[in-house]
Amino acid sequence: MEQDRLTRTLKMNRKQFRRRTGVYPETFAEMEAVLNEREGRKKKSGRPAALSVAEQLLMTLEFWREYRTFAHLGDDWGVHETTVHP
Repeated sequence: MEQDRLTRTLKMNRKQFRRRTGVYPETFAEMEAVLNEREGRKKKSGRPAALSVAEQLLMTLEFWREYRTFAHLGDDWGVHETTVHP
């Protein structure tokens, strides 16, 4: 389900994408690139992330845009609310 949500959002036109996330697709791509670079520099220890970097970014933008609760975001994304919490 999470991948469908990401795919569906990425397929939106520029105006719809901005309305949904609060940023333009180009900005999202730049943000994702920075996060991927940072993720690549991190030591890999412990449990792998439940969501991809792009999914985490989209969920964060949804949180900032809509001020939804962690419980609601976790339910929509199929993860526990403690996974959503920073």
